[in-house]
Amino acid sequence: MTNSNATFRHQNSALLAVKARLAPLVVTSEEIDVRLADALTRLRLPTGLLQRVAGVISRRNWDDTTTFDEAAAGAASEALKEANVDPQDVGLLINTSVTRKHLEPSVAVGIHHALGLPSSAMNFDITNACLGFVNGMTLASQMIDSGQIKYAVIVDGEDSNEIQANTIARLSQPGISRKDFVNEFASLTLGSGAAAAVLGPADAHPEGHRIMGGISRAGTEHHLLCVGDKDGMFTHTKELLAGGMALVVEAWKEAKGSWDWQKMDRYILHQVSDVHTDSIVKAAKLDRKRIPLTYPSLGNVGPASLPMTLALEASKLVKGNRVLCMGVGSGINTAMTEIVW
Repeated sequence: MTNSNATFRHQNSALLAVKARLAPLVVTSEEIDVRLADALTRLRLPTGLLQRVAGVISRRNWDDTTTFDEAAAGAASEALKEANVDPQDVGLLINTSVTRKHLEPSVAVGIHHALGLPSSAMNFDITNACLGFVNGMTLASQMIDSGQIKYAVIVDGEDSNEIQANTIARLSQPGISRKDFVNEFASLTLGSGAAAAVLGPADAHPEGHRIMGGISRAGTEHHLLCVGDKDGMFTHTKELLAGGMALVVEAWKEAKGSWDWQKMDRYILHQVSDVHTDSIVKAAKLDRKRIPLTYPSLGNVGPASLPMTLALEASKLVKGNRVLCMGVGSGINTAMTEIVW
């Protein structure tokens, strides 16, 4: 049994706009193979593992002219314009980026300043691995429901440049074993990008997309299976996948009592790999044709992956479409949120 807050419903929250910013530099998996050629030869590993095992053909990096937080602010500015919301009316800004330049102040403060939000707009970071953006939408929706705020901006910007370079450098060192390579393989799938969403009251925005609610579950006994910092991401892949899928299945079964999610028009998943997607499809018996994929070309952009995928899919959605956002994050946590277009 779980506590009643595992499932939740929103009464008056709507997604008014969601925008993505793609990083400009394309880095192919073939390029990474070239940089790791000596290590692959020494470890007797084939090239093409990133494509064949993960399904990641390329990922993107920022150039010297753009930082992850500037990109997040840019995406937010575009979203506010599309939603026709004055920045002065925003009551809440949540940054959900894993990436950060320093421990304090929060990343949110710089984005708050860049957007010209009022002093009355609360701002802070929520970091919860790859679930941060979904958590941010949930918290903002609850504050809109309560009447505390009218509009919220949720942002995320990720920069994988440093972790990518550090991982390749470390895996190229003598003494690295096959086990070491496997434990750091996930770092090589990471990409850079940014996204932002604007939320507001549904009763004032009939054109908006209702955020209905969802479910969350925690399996924190697995909190050491994936640990990352700027130097690298170290993952016990098989155990992490098994724990994550077990948690998804538990949440899915529990949700059936409150939600009918078996025949959604779209399933917007956190973008990880072929293995991850295949496992969720099998575990929840989803229609794979209804799952748009961005990881083949963008890689795993952390918590920005899900909103970026939603933003890129938005033009294909029509009024009345039901969309389920589904994510699993290191920790392990899972969350699912329904949006009606």
